[in-house]
Amino acid sequence: MEQGKLYIKEMRPGIFLLDEDHESTGYLVVGSERALLIDTMNGHVNLKKEVEKLTDKPVDVINTHGHPDHVHGNIYFEEVYIHPGDLKLAEEFNHEPEFIDFCREKEKEDPDYAKIVQMRREKDSIPYLSKFKFVKEGDEFDLGGRHLKIYENPGHTPGQIVLLLPEERILFTGDSVNHHLWAMFPDCPPMSEIVENLDRIMFLENEADLILHGHAHDFDDISLLRCMRNGAQEIVEGKNEFDSPYFYFGGEARQHPFKCLPGRNYQQEDHVICYLPENVTK
Repeated sequence: MEQGKLYIKEMRPGIFLLDEDHESTGYLVVGSERALLIDTMNGHVNLKKEVEKLTDKPVDVINTHGHPDHVHGNIYFEEVYIHPGDLKLAEEFNHEPEFIDFCREKEKEDPDYAKIVQMRREKDSIPYLSKFKFVKEGDEFDLGGRHLKIYENPGHTPGQIVLLLPEERILFTGDSVNHHLWAMFPDCPPMSEIVENLDRIMFLENEADLILHGHAHDFDDISLLRCMRNGAQEIVEGKNEFDSPYFYFGGEARQHPFKCLPGRNYQQEDHVICYLPENVTK
C-alpha cells in the first residue's frame, strides 16, 4: 500500500478518528475553545495540514506513549505533550538516522513541511524535531465544554497514559488497552505489576462506556479493560496451557488468548496478550 493516506471518520460531532495507512490511529477532539490531537502516528501524512481542515481552533498535541507509530508525526508541530516516563523512548526513536533521513526527504517533497523546518532553523532549534512538554496524572486539558483527564497506566511502555473524556464517556487508551497487548519489550514491567496498574485505574470502567485505542477503527466496549486485565492475571497465575509462540521483529514471545464478554460490542473476536515468560515475575 502506498504510504501517505489518511482515513478520517467522525465518531461523534467534533471527535475524529484519524487512521494513517491502516497502521496507526490518532484522534482529534474539538471543544468550543480548543482542540486536542491524541497521537500523531508515523508522519507519512502532513497531519497539521489535515487537522486544520477539520478545525480552526488552537490545537494542542499529546502522545499517549513514545513508540514511533504514535510520535513520528510530531514533526509537523512545534510542541507536543508526553509523560516524562516515555521521553527517553520517544527521543531514541526520533533521533534514529533512518527517521532523520525520512524527514529530509519530506522537506524536499512537502512545501508546507519545508516551511516548518525553516522556521525551526531560524529559531536555532533542531529542524526536524518538536519540543516535548510534560504531563502527569491529574493534569487536564480544558477544550471548552470538553475536558480530557490524564491517568497513568504503565505496562506497554513506562510512561503510557490514558485520557478520559467524561462528557462523552470515552476512554482513549493508546496501546495500553487493546485486543493485542504487546507486553514483551525489555522495559515492560512484570505481568503482576501490569495487573496492579490496571487495577489502579479500573474505576474508569464506571466513568466511561467506550474505548478508542491506538489502532482502532471503531469503538470498543469499556469491558475490554477488565477482560484484558483478567487475561494478564491468568498469565501471572500460570494458566498458560493454551499459549502459543508469537514472532515479532524482536524475536519470539508467547501469546495468551483472553476472553471478552458475550453480547458486547468489540471490533474483533481474537484477543491476546504477548509477553516473554521471563518477564512474568522478573
